[in-house]
Order: sequence, then C-alpha cells, then structure tokens
Amino acid sequence: MGLRVTEVLWQEKTPYQELAVYRTAQYGLMLVLDQAVQTTDADEFFYHEMLVHVPLVAHPDPRRVLIIGGGDGGTLREALKHPSVERVDMVEIDLRVVEAGRRFFPALSASFADPRANLLIADGIRHVAEAPPGEYDCILVDSTDPVGPAVGLFAADFYRNCHRALGEQGILTVQSESPLANRDLIREVGGRLAGIFPSSGVYLGPVPTYPTGLWSYSYGSKGADISRFDPERADRLSTRYYNAAVHTGACRLPPFLLENG
Repeated sequence: MGLRVTEVLWQEKTPYQELAVYRTAQYGLMLVLDQAVQTTDADEFFYHEMLVHVPLVAHPDPRRVLIIGGGDGGTLREALKHPSVERVDMVEIDLRVVEAGRRFFPALSASFADPRANLLIADGIRHVAEAPPGEYDCILVDSTDPVGPAVGLFAADFYRNCHRALGEQGILTVQSESPLANRDLIREVGGRLAGIFPSSGVYLGPVPTYPTGLWSYSYGSKGADISRFDPERADRLSTRYYNAAVHTGACRLPPFLLENG
C-alpha cells in the first residue's frame, strides 16, 4: 500500500523508537513509530473502538480499566465512554508519544483531561507485575508490533501477571496483528492465553491503513466468552463503527482463519 505524504510535521528518535508525524493526502495526519503506521485521522476509530468496546461490553460491570501503551489517547477516549468506568490507568513507556498525541491529535488526546484518567509514564510490564491481585476489570494492550520494547507484551509471563491482576470476571485483550500476514503470531498468542485463561479466542475488525487492512484482537477471559454480551449496552455507545451487530460478527471467524487452528 502506498500513501502520499504531503508534509513531514515531526521526526525524532525517542529513547525507545523512531517517531514521526506526517500529513497525508488520503488519511490526514498519521502517527508512525519505527516506520509502522500507528494511527491516522481518517481511520483511527476502527482500531480503537474494536480494541475497547468488545471486551468492555462483554464484561458485566467494568469499573477499573488498565491500558498498556496507547500513547495517542484513542483507547483511553473509547474506554471513558462507558458510564460504569470509574478509573482508567494508562501506562505508556514513551512520554514523547503522549506529547506528539497532544500536539497533533487533539481529538484523541483530549480524554487525558478527564478526572477518571490516570496517565503513568512507566513500563507496562512492570506495572502489571506489581499490581495488586484483582485490581482491574479489563486490561487493554494497545501495543506496537512485537519488536523492541513491545516484545515482552506478547510473552506468557506477562499474560500470567495480567490474569492475577484481573478480577473475577476480568478480561484481557491484546492487539495481535494481521490474520493474513501474522497467522503464526496469532496462533502463538492464542496458545499462551488458552493455557492461562478459562476462556480465550480471537476476533477481527478492519483497519484500512494497517497491513492487509484486516486486524485481529486476542483475548483471555476469567468469565464468559466475549461473544455473550448485552446488545443494548453496545448500541447505547456513541461510536462510528462498533455496534451490537458488529460485535457479533467480529466474533464469528471466517473459515480461512479456522482451517489451521
């Protein structure tokens, strides 16, 4: 896929990664980390809504949410749309990503001002390891690709610590790359989650500017399967892509993804 960049707004090497913000002809402003597209003005809602609302609607009463990563603020914005949510801890390792989000993506980062939001510039892996048992109802891992500082976010030890940090009905959801280009990773993540959580699986959603345009989200649940949810709660949310019908469809995997497990 090619994108026409009309202006380079920001480029720097942070302590953790290469960060850039471009203006593009087709998708507006684009945040790029280590040469991989993270979010754009035009299509960010696909990713953020699907990462957040599927697990939070599936949970019977989400009050305490943890976001790992998500420095642009989009995942935080969506989590705070749920009226039951009382606190969202967002742990981002790279302060420069947060600063870029505040400067260039105000529609995403505005939720940092919400009194329920608690931004921590810290290592998410360590935060989960040190969290009290049962501290969170939902944990959302909004990470970059499994390279560099994000590698540990795809490890079994991290998932075990998330299980311990989740309450009785807790749900962990992680972005797990493209079902067309990263089938092996999805299988590996699914195997690790299945060995730790009583219920686990994967669901899908489109993200036009991500590789292949189709994205996967893997989850582990200490309670019910995420395909069991209250459709009225889903349809009350103010969203651009997600609703009850989309939730149901995302959990019904196509044959090509089921063929080899």
